Formats: sequence, C-alpha cells, structure tokens
Amino acid sequence: MIKRLRFSALNVALSFITVSLVALALFATPLWYGWRNTIEEARVTLLEADARRLTDLFAAQGVNALDAAIKTQVGSQFRRTDNIVTLLADPALRKRSGNLPAWPHDLTASSAIQTASIQVGDRVARIALLHKTLPGGYHLLVGREISRFEKLEKLFLYGLIGAACTVLTVGVAGGLLVRRTLLSQVNDINQAAFAIMHGNLSHRLPSHPGENELNALVQTENRMLDQIEHLIEGVRNVSNAIAHDLRTPLAELRSRLEELTVTRPDPEQTFAEVDGAIADVDRVIAIFNALLRMAEIDTGVRRSGFVDVDASKIAAEAAEFYHPVAELKGVALKFTSSGPADLAGDPLLLAQAVGNLIDNALKFTAEKGTITVETTHRADRTIEIAVADDGPGIADDEKSKVLERFYRSDASRGTPGAGLGLSLVAAVARLHGGALTLTDNHPGLRATLRFRS
Repeated sequence: MIKRLRFSALNVALSFITVSLVALALFATPLWYGWRNTIEEARVTLLEADARRLTDLFAAQGVNALDAAIKTQVGSQFRRTDNIVTLLADPALRKRSGNLPAWPHDLTASSAIQTASIQVGDRVARIALLHKTLPGGYHLLVGREISRFEKLEKLFLYGLIGAACTVLTVGVAGGLLVRRTLLSQVNDINQAAFAIMHGNLSHRLPSHPGENELNALVQTENRMLDQIEHLIEGVRNVSNAIAHDLRTPLAELRSRLEELTVTRPDPEQTFAEVDGAIADVDRVIAIFNALLRMAEIDTGVRRSGFVDVDASKIAAEAAEFYHPVAELKGVALKFTSSGPADLAGDPLLLAQAVGNLIDNALKFTAEKGTITVETTHRADRTIEIAVADDGPGIADDEKSKVLERFYRSDASRGTPGAGLGLSLVAAVARLHGGALTLTDNHPGLRATLRFRS
C-alpha cells in the first residue's frame, strides 16, 4: 500500500513543478506533432506541384524547353540561400540542367519522397527530393531544403526549455518562500503554545493580517482556548463552591457530634441531634447527587435514552405533583396548555427540570401568590414550557449568573438549597438542543424552556 506523502513545502513545490511540467508537455507535444505534420504535408504538396509543372512543360514543349525553364528558374549551382532544388538528367543519369552538381548517388529509383545530404560549400544541406521519370528515359528531380524551418523549430525548442527552466526556478523559489513563511508562522504558534503549556491560559496564538488558512486555524484554536479557559475557570469556581457549600453542613455535623460527646444529654435530645446530623448528611449527599446528574447530562450519555414524549403531559404531571405543596403554602398553582407538544427527549430529566422550576418558584412566592405553568406548541415547531410566578424576581444583572453552578443571589441566601437547581435545568435544556431563558413577569420571574419539536 502506497503511503500518502506528508504535507510539506518541499512536497508542495515538487508537486507544483511536476504538474506544471506535465501540463507544459501536454501542450507542447501535440503542437510539435501538428507542426511537423503540417510542414511535411506542405513540403509534399509543393514538391508535387513543382514536378507537375515541369512535367507538363516537358510534355508540351520538349526537353529543350524544360532545360531552358530550369536554367531560368534555379541556375546551374545550388547556393547557400537557395531553397528549391531542380535537376534534369538523361537516361544515363548525367546532368543536363539544374542546380545540383550531379545526380545524388544514394538516391533510389523510387517515386516516393526521399531525403539526401548535399554538400554546399562548407555545410551539408538536407534536402527532400521527388523523382519523376519522363518519356524518353529522362529523369526529373525536384526538391526543397528541409533545414529551412530548422531555425524556427530551434526557437520553439529553446522556448520550451526556457519555460521548463522557469517552472523549475519558480517552483523551487516558491517552495522555499512558502517554507520560510510557514516556518515563521509555525514558530510563532509554537512559542504561544509553549506559554500556554506552562500555565498562561490567557495567552492566545498570534494571527497575521489578511486571510489565509493558518489564520483560520489560529482563530479556531483561540476559540478552543477560550472555551478551555472558561471550563477550567468553571472547574475552579465549582471546586471553591463545593468546598464552601460542603463546609457548612459538615461543620454543623461535627458541632452536633462534638456537643453530644461533651454534654452527654438525655436520650430524647440525643436522638433529636442525631436526626439533625442525618439531615446534614442528606444535604451533602444531595449536593453530590446533583453534581453527578449534571456530569451525566454534560457528557450526553442520556441522549441514548431519548424517546418520543409529550412535553405538555410532563408539565401537567409536574404541576399536579407540586399542587399539594402549593396548597399548604397558600399559593395558587395553575396549568394551561395549547395542546400536545411532542418531542424527542428523556422524560425523567424533563420532569425533573420542570419540577425544579416549580420548586424554585414556590420558594420565592409569598402566601396568596400565583404560579402559572403553561406549555405552548408554536407554528414554527417551537415548544415552550414556561413557569411564571409573582415573587420578587431576579435582577437583570443576575439573570445570567443564577444559571451558574452554586451561584446564589442575595434573595436566596435564607432559603434551602445549594445553587444547583437552575444550572441543572439549563443543562437539561442544552442536552435536548434547547435553552432556558429568564425574563421579568412584572412582577416576578418567568422561566421558559424552549425546544425544537
């Protein structure tokens, strides 16, 4: 199996040179072939025309008239500047008239076009000759010098060689230039990557002016680094938040147990403190369970369990589940729907997301307040599940922050929870290709889950 060539400036230059030379050869070969055929055909046509004209003259006026015509046309000697060759010989092949010194000794009796080398002064001329036998045994020889177009052919060959040399020069120079440019930019990227590897996550790969493939790669890598920095910062914040949120229940647990050890109270008070310790442990377990669920959602594992569900039915069941809690608190919990809202999703996660929104609304809605759960299937195939309350709401500058893990606004400091509810809902929305948006309900908060059916 042939291995693929590695990408490099040298390979690019060699490929360019090879393709250019092949293209040049494909252009020049048919041109040269056509030129040679055209010249040969023209030479044959001219020789046959010359022979026909002289033969007709011989047939009409005889050998003497032919001698006179040949002497007038070409003289008696072949000169350096001559192109046309004519020779009339008697039956014994002795010269009668013409500009050749004698009948060429290497010429056969064939009537086809032949070539012969004639010494003309200090040079040898290559001549194409056509032999005709005339009545009475006379022999007529007409010819034209082949080397007439040699200069033009040499110019063509020189031009072809020059073009090939230019392609080689440009290819090598271009390859070296590309290599130098690439190495310069790659060196900048290596230095930036080295800085990032040593902990400077805010450093970014340098981009150069203009549009090129490396800039597109650099921009993609910089966006990836932005995401990595954001994730690492999120992990750092989550770690700090976990440490902070776990410290309180663990500190309370230790305090209870230490007080039991020191005071040794009666059994009734001891069991009460044990119940409080169990509640503290449950808070810690709840935090870890929430984190595990969010990790499972973030990895996308739950997508494998997607089925066709009716979001309207899930929202109705969630509202029905929290209805007794709302009655105990004196809050009116209403549900409205525009009809079935089918989508592909995880019914348990969707139910938990809607439940978290209702539970969050119950925490901040005062007695005699109202919570409305509604589902809408819009004409553009968008499905919305909205939970609206008339509580204190959330300030605009905190709406994006409350979706972060462990973030708790000032209004929620006195309420139970770890600050994971809304972030869990947002993660469920992302898993289903949707989003969670928070808007003002005037008064209160309106939390809307949007999905595509």
